[in-house]
Amino acid sequence: MSGSPGPPRIESARNPRIRAALELRDRRARDRAGLTLVDGLREVGRALDGGVAIVEAFIDEAATDVAITAFAARLSAAGARVHPTAGPALDRLGFGDRTEGIVAVVRTPSTTLAGLALPDDPLIVVLEGVEKPGNLGAVLRSADGAGADAVLVADPTTDPWNPNAIRASLGTIFGRPVVTATSTDVLAFLRAHGIRPVAAIVEASEAYTDANLDGPLALILGSEAEGLGPMWRADDIERVHLPMHGLADSLNVSVAAAILLYEARRQRGAPRRRPGA
Repeated sequence: MSGSPGPPRIESARNPRIRAALELRDRRARDRAGLTLVDGLREVGRALDGGVAIVEAFIDEAATDVAITAFAARLSAAGARVHPTAGPALDRLGFGDRTEGIVAVVRTPSTTLAGLALPDDPLIVVLEGVEKPGNLGAVLRSADGAGADAVLVADPTTDPWNPNAIRASLGTIFGRPVVTATSTDVLAFLRAHGIRPVAAIVEASEAYTDANLDGPLALILGSEAEGLGPMWRADDIERVHLPMHGLADSLNVSVAAAILLYEARRQRGAPRRRPGA
């Protein structure tokens, strides 16, 4: 990497580019800049495949892996600034103990409810007030696996573009529309488009296996601490529960989402292949 053309080698964690990237761990900085961090070869690759703009990438100067060196050339061709970076400086940008030799700064995708394009019988996940980036990312991964058409993040306490959420999703967040909005706006959108909301609520009388999860559908799940707000408990919203046979009264939101998504997928059959997939 040290002989590659382009930006000069970065040696220190105090380098201004490293410090600017580190600021993106803070949500206010991400919101202000419209940027976020993506850690890992697979995750950065999925961002690039999803048409996300890569602003710059920091790549281990000592990397000899053919996949990484080839990927550096691909990033440069896509217009990203590729910085050969010393290991200690790169480690400051990484998350946890996983080191894959690449961290990128990407432009945060922006999709609104008004701009959301859906098929005639969409399968949507709505997450209200989810607090933990890891849970949010895990739900996004399940939504990808089950072929959901969109994820709507309602009244979030953590944003879906938190680097830890991106990492927990394994970069699958870049494979489908993700929209952040208020719960009020989300419910209005569902009603306006004839999408039936089915809310997962502990005290519901109907088991999820007895519910019809075919047709235009939104699976609604609440936060780890508070569950769903009162608007999702209205009489005109179908409610289901996941039977619990032990001491706990509910599952982790990411586990509950995976169960509901795959039951919906079982009832609906295989998803249509998305354009470009």
